[in-house]
Amino acid sequence: MRQNQLILVACIYLIAASIAFATEDYPKAPDAQLTPGVMCTTPDEFRYPEKIAYCDRDVSTGLKWAVINRYTKKFEFTINDTNRVDFKIDHYIPLCMGGANSIDNLWPQHSSIFKVTDQLEELLCEAMASGKLLQTEAIQKLKAGKGDLGSVPGIIREINLLLGK
Repeated sequence: MRQNQLILVACIYLIAASIAFATEDYPKAPDAQLTPGVMCTTPDEFRYPEKIAYCDRDVSTGLKWAVINRYTKKFEFTINDTNRVDFKIDHYIPLCMGGANSIDNLWPQHSSIFKVTDQLEELLCEAMASGKLLQTEAIQKLKAGKGDLGSVPGIIREINLLLGK
């Protein structure tokens, strides 16, 4: 009887641990209300054949924590000094695509997400720089990828073909 109880307790513990680890405690994508994405309106320069407004990177530590606080308040997850290294404050619309340093263009992106989307951002900006992709198309593809991580490999293949890679 005692052995059966121990096995039952162990099974319950394993199931609970599995559920806890299966439920990630961070946003999977930018929230449309908190981070709608905004464009650079005070450019430091213009880039690419399309003359895209480019703002130099300028996100203070205070602004980063304001972004974190907005998301933690709305979604009740925790980013603190202990797990902060697992996140970066991401420009929803990257600076290279004409995005701004505004709080409305920033969100706390977990490393498991940016490991998937960073390559996409680089390729889309490379395609814009070469004149093979317009800004509006690049932003559309980026939003599709950040909204559905499963679509990122297909978008990357499509852009690599466009770039002749």
